[in-house]
Amino acid sequence: MSPTLKRIGPFRFFFYSNEASEPPHVHVQQERKLAKFWLEPVKL
Repeated sequence: MSPTLKRIGPFRFFFYSNEASEPPHVHVQQERKLAKFWLEPVKL
């Protein structure tokens, strides 16, 4: 399951509830393109 946290324009921010083996992170999707941002440390 991947609950949507927010939508901004064409971007969907979401997470998977069953990824306990990875540090906390958020997925971002625009159409078929995907990115993953780790929450600690917070850097862009």
